[in-house]
Amino acid sequence: MSMQGYIFQIGVSENGIPKIGRHSAEINELGLTEDRVGNPKKQTGQDFAVCLFSLDRILALQREGHPVFPGSLGENLDIVGLDWEKVQIGTRLEIGSDVLLEVTGYVKPCTSVRESFVDGNFVRILQKKHPGWSRVYARVLKPGKLKIGDRVSIQG
Repeated sequence: MSMQGYIFQIGVSENGIPKIGRHSAEINELGLTEDRVGNPKKQTGQDFAVCLFSLDRILALQREGHPVFPGSLGENLDIVGLDWEKVQIGTRLEIGSDVLLEVTGYVKPCTSVRESFVDGNFVRILQKKHPGWSRVYARVLKPGKLKIGDRVSIQG
């Protein structure tokens, strides 16, 4: 793993999960322009603009027997090759030539993602219980266009 990876999947949906893959997307201060969240009362605002996760973590969860797949956890961006333990609150991620994100928090899993886990054990991706295995929320510091394969690097 490294300080640099790339976008494996860009996911959007009309109502939360699962997110369906797109080749590209436009991102503004409130997130991917085509995306909608399942719980707008809790998941809107600039601090919750984008949900990110690691494809490497998804594959590891699959090896554990969980039926998780890219987009099944409601994430907008699945990133491969990035050292996910280095993605923490305050981390800035440069994506492609346009976009800059800043991690604002860890996503607390809820029952809406239980089908992606053996015995509904969605706490498997709870940051407090399994540090480095959580999805993260990020705010958009610099909007722009994203496409599959764009480089993602930790700034600084």
